[in-house]
Amino acid sequence: MKEAGNILIVDDDLDILTAGKLLLKRRFTQVSVCNVPAQIPSLLANQSFDVILLDMNFGPGESSGEQGFYWLKKILTIKPDSIIIMITAHGGVDVAVEAMKLGATDFIAKPWQNEKVIATLSTAIKLGRTRSEAQALKQTNQVLVQASNQSTQQPMIGHSPSLEEVRRLIARSAPTDANVLILGENGTGKELVARELHQQSLRRDHIFMSVDLGAVSETLFESELFGHKKGAFTGAHQDRIGRLQAANGGTLFLDEIGNLPLHLQAKLLTVLAQREVTPLGANTATPFDVRVICATNLSKAQLQDESIFRQDLLFRLNTVEILLPPLRERRQDIIPIAQYFIALYQKKYHKPELLVSDDVLTALEQQEWRGNIRALRHAIERAIILSETKQLTIEDFQLTAPTLGQNNNKAAELSHDGAQLPIELNLEKIEKNTIALALKKHRYNISHTAKELGLTRAALYRRMEKHGL
Repeated sequence: MKEAGNILIVDDDLDILTAGKLLLKRRFTQVSVCNVPAQIPSLLANQSFDVILLDMNFGPGESSGEQGFYWLKKILTIKPDSIIIMITAHGGVDVAVEAMKLGATDFIAKPWQNEKVIATLSTAIKLGRTRSEAQALKQTNQVLVQASNQSTQQPMIGHSPSLEEVRRLIARSAPTDANVLILGENGTGKELVARELHQQSLRRDHIFMSVDLGAVSETLFESELFGHKKGAFTGAHQDRIGRLQAANGGTLFLDEIGNLPLHLQAKLLTVLAQREVTPLGANTATPFDVRVICATNLSKAQLQDESIFRQDLLFRLNTVEILLPPLRERRQDIIPIAQYFIALYQKKYHKPELLVSDDVLTALEQQEWRGNIRALRHAIERAIILSETKQLTIEDFQLTAPTLGQNNNKAAELSHDGAQLPIELNLEKIEKNTIALALKKHRYNISHTAKELGLTRAALYRRMEKHGL
């Protein structure tokens, strides 16, 4: 069976062309010949060749190889990824080696050995395909990186003094490779800040990779970040690259760094300090080049508690520290943010005719939004989905603040002495209050709160969004 491949032989010796074509057409699907080098540009314009066999000398008495060098450079100028094998006379190895320095892939000497010529061409064709696949993969990755950055990036909305200070810190630190630690409550937009840092950095054309450390179990932490080799542990059926290597050249965002146990903090510190990673089951370390951005909802006081967070790791992570204020501390930004999400979800759910009164916007502005932007966004999306009229009302948002005039659904229960004691019987509010108390008890540590409530982290997040916590 013939091997797929389009070969071009360029030589002024008609006997060589005839012998070469007879030999190669039995092994490859297409073979073209050319005895006039000046025809090469037109041939390249009309066809794509997997391999070009190019003679070093053209014309009687020529032996310097200058003509071969000229046409080698010409071909590579027209098509830089060409696979070119030089044909040289016996004893012209030095000239052929010089040609390889200029971009030739290999050479064969005349008189050639048939088996060696076929083997050399087969190898060259495989090399060409590997290069093409690598180039296609590189281009695909570039497109995916650009698409990912564009599709997930949302604007930082608002002009409150605190948000303007955040913008200034981003602008000053983004062009550097300094590690950045972003502090703030849940839902304040810490990943948004991390992505903005990436977009304004010199690494913007490379990958931005986000890892939620709170969602990575302790047993899988090393495999997830450092990678592993096949057979490193039960279930490791194949090699896997870790996130640190996968983000090489780009930015690695480690969210919820404060939830990482102390012993894993030590392992992360070692890797970041050495700038090289050893996958589980491997014997050698691999260097990596990433810019590390971290985020946590822990307070500064908690971060400085050595029983919670290693101080040597903290020093390495917070070269620059950015504090994101909660939404309730920048109320002037609430209405612009709400208007953005209203327009977004009107378009998404095909309800462009929905009207929003100033009273509704004012009501949104007066809310505490303990879940911050995430809670506001969720409330708006739900209101637009469930709205049955063309006018969004306060009731559509299920707001509960006393300033909105909503009544608490209380019931009465008799105490032992006959007095009436008000208690809460609304299941939704009981759930909300319980979650709020647990979050406050554990200082908004999601892992500890979820454990006490008997929920998974994902389930707790869903309930926090549901209740605007």
